Amino acid sequence: MDNLKIYSQGDIDRLIISRDGETKLGERVNIYRHDEGASSLIEGISEEGLNVSSAKFVLLGIPEDIGVRANLGIAGAASTWKPSLTAFLNIQSNRFLNGAEVLVLGHFEIDEPEDSSLIGLRNKVKQIDDLVYPVIKKIVAAGKIPIVIGGGHNNAYPMIKGTSLAYKSPIAVLNVDAHADLRELEGRHSGNGFSYALKENYLNNYFMYGLHQNYNNEAILNQIDTNPKLKAVFFDDILTGADFTNMMNEIGSVAGLEIDLDCIQNVLSSAETPSGFAVNDIRKLILTSANKFSYLHLSEGATRMLDGRVSKLTSKLVAYLVSDFVKGYSS
Repeated sequence: MDNLKIYSQGDIDRLIISRDGETKLGERVNIYRHDEGASSLIEGISEEGLNVSSAKFVLLGIPEDIGVRANLGIAGAASTWKPSLTAFLNIQSNRFLNGAEVLVLGHFEIDEPEDSSLIGLRNKVKQIDDLVYPVIKKIVAAGKIPIVIGGGHNNAYPMIKGTSLAYKSPIAVLNVDAHADLRELEGRHSGNGFSYALKENYLNNYFMYGLHQNYNNEAILNQIDTNPKLKAVFFDDILTGADFTNMMNEIGSVAGLEIDLDCIQNVLSSAETPSGFAVNDIRKLILTSANKFSYLHLSEGATRMLDGRVSKLTSKLVAYLVSDFVKGYSS
């Protein structure tokens, strides 16, 4: 049965590699205090319970790649959460980042659908939407900032929906991505989360940064041209000097930050690219603009793909981006 696993202190401690004379973030992070009987129930999460902790950020995992497969992609995104969490918890606690700023909530446990057809996968993604968005809504309503590690980019939709419902208004989103993810409303998958969020009026202004001309179809390009809610800067234009400043200035006070890791050169993912942003480009963006955003969602990265490809670096990259977001927001 699909559910949310809420982490205990023991769950955190098992991931920490201790060393004499050092303190790791995992020794400083907060956990959600709850009744043991509710430890696996989404209903066990409340705004009041979240506010027991002074932590500003709530870290949460969605280890699934059903949405990627529902979009005809390669499985692997489900592999990212645990090694990324381990890498994050073993960062040094020091003057730059203590760890007490973060509450590690847990991760969603998502069963494989009995029907593995394309229709079955897409129906399952709809169920994942309904599992995720209420938790995001509670986190945001409690005045916290969700940091979510996926998982497929299908989870942009429940991120946007939950945040919008908490604020009681549509929100803006900056999506740093090679793909617009504005595919047709053909059943939920990783390629149409923003389409559904726009249609259902959870998403107001949608800013896309780093789109690849080679990998967005003509119908999507026409949408960008004709819908005033959509604004895009193409990676191909960035290579010839396109400016990002105007787009950043247009982003409103309530906005989500979506980073699809396939926008970064040579990061393991279903749509891995040889041409994309450098890691330090994305780190700089986060460090200099984190306080503009109401959430961070890192999606599509993988440590192990179904086709056999592996990477030990993806988890460390995710840990860098999470720590950068916390530092950048606080600076």
